Amino acid sequence: MPKRRASDLLVDALEAEGVEYVFGIPGEETLDLSESLDRSTIRFVPVRHEQGGAFIADGIGRLTGRAGVALGTLGPGATNLVTAVADAYLDRAPLVVLTGQGDLERMHKESHQYIDVVSLMAPITKWNARVTAPGIVPEAVRKAFAVAETEKPGATHLELPEEVMGATVGPEDCPLGRSDPVRPQPSARSILRSADLIRAGRRVVALAGNGVVRGRAAPALREFSRATGIPVAETFMGKGLIPADDPRSLGATGLQAGDYAMAGFDDADVVVAIGYDLVEQAPRQWNPRRDKTIICIDTLPAEIDAYFMPAAELVGDIYHVLTVLAEELRGQVRPGGSTRLRDTTLGLLASAATDDRFPMQPPRVLASVRRLLGREDVLVSDVGLHKLWIGRMFPAYEPNTTLIANGLAGMGFAVPAAIAAKLVRPDATVVAVSGDGGFMMNVQELETARRLGTAFVNLVWENGQFGSIVWKQDRRFGRHFGTDFTNPDFVALAAAFGLPSWRVTSAADLDDRLAAALALDVPSVIVVPIDYSLDVAISSELGATTTAT
Repeated sequence: MPKRRASDLLVDALEAEGVEYVFGIPGEETLDLSESLDRSTIRFVPVRHEQGGAFIADGIGRLTGRAGVALGTLGPGATNLVTAVADAYLDRAPLVVLTGQGDLERMHKESHQYIDVVSLMAPITKWNARVTAPGIVPEAVRKAFAVAETEKPGATHLELPEEVMGATVGPEDCPLGRSDPVRPQPSARSILRSADLIRAGRRVVALAGNGVVRGRAAPALREFSRATGIPVAETFMGKGLIPADDPRSLGATGLQAGDYAMAGFDDADVVVAIGYDLVEQAPRQWNPRRDKTIICIDTLPAEIDAYFMPAAELVGDIYHVLTVLAEELRGQVRPGGSTRLRDTTLGLLASAATDDRFPMQPPRVLASVRRLLGREDVLVSDVGLHKLWIGRMFPAYEPNTTLIANGLAGMGFAVPAAIAAKLVRPDATVVAVSGDGGFMMNVQELETARRLGTAFVNLVWENGQFGSIVWKQDRRFGRHFGTDFTNPDFVALAAAFGLPSWRVTSAADLDDRLAAALALDVPSVIVVPIDYSLDVAISSELGATTTAT
């Protein structure tokens, strides 16, 4: 009988956590781990860049609430993971990252490919550790998953020295049992006090964010809004918590300083912040005079910010808190808010549906995508000027159907996240929107998508510029600089990956191409020449200050 190694024990522990996939690139220092994975129920998916693999795992984490897993080697493999690890950290996506490492005996001196990866990962993980002995593997894996998945979730990291993974373990070494994170509940006194503060308000509004999505609390939020009449604005990562066609939806705020005025925040005296995360948008934008009574409903105590000093905090399971508070406040609230922001954005989207100009403007492209997607289908946005248009304008009807990276806001997110969306929700139609800048940052993962058979349509908005920076430079300086580039033939590039691909030549052509591509069972690419001359700010009422990237 072959000896049982620490790498076998680690894989057993991953199986006990319910891991289905590990995404990464194998290396010399992870030979034992790779062989153990090959004999397990877990599917190891080789990717074409460690960042792409970790972005896929990040996407799985944010869609399922269970940590995705990425693997890298020592040295350059570990450094290639950093951007995606930081993305999971700030976007609150559960992710467990494994990296190989050389033998322990050479860590005290200069050595080939050796860097201190544990120190490298420290600022961008919730917890990370070096596995220094075979016997600690079960505890280390269980802690990595527990910390990654506990609110607020994020990235954790385990470094795996080569000789530790190859060491022998005994039959008594086995995985630890999985347990779900425990969430406290606020006291009845806290709930009653919060209810009194909300009742005292003359114009009450709510701002809902990513924490509500993570807590699977959209049904409770909708009932809270219906029972109390309180209208709800969403952050970009909270899109779909309130359906865009709900009369109490105030739209997605956070791009311009004037968003909040148009959504009625300037006139509000009480703001109920629900799962709101300061990494998305600063409270200074909606509480500039620090005069609002803030009720904070979240899974952890509020971050300290001079513009976000809650009068009451309800810390615990968001679904439970909203349910109890809705009953306490039913029919007793004086709601505020304004639908001007929502009406302006949805009105522009509706009027753009018949716009035949070419190159196409963003609202026209988004109108086509929205018309062809179902309410529960998925749009994944990369980072760039198109993200601002999607965040501002694209109507979402369910949570986790418009995936936007808005914590770290790292370019190159869309293609890997679309792969994740199809793995998690194979029956959903998925569209990824990339700018030509972000598309090139992880274009290599199209090969991974083709190999996995994850069918999604990648719309590439092409204008030969880093569009969001052009927009900001033009607004500040009246000119732009250092932003232009040339592109390869994206149609030929996609074809080289073996994918169907097209460049649209008219607005009507996009409608036809997109409908045809959505019917395919393979990934595809559609290149859309884009005209960004229409200001994403839409109206001078929204102000000149940009608050999102």
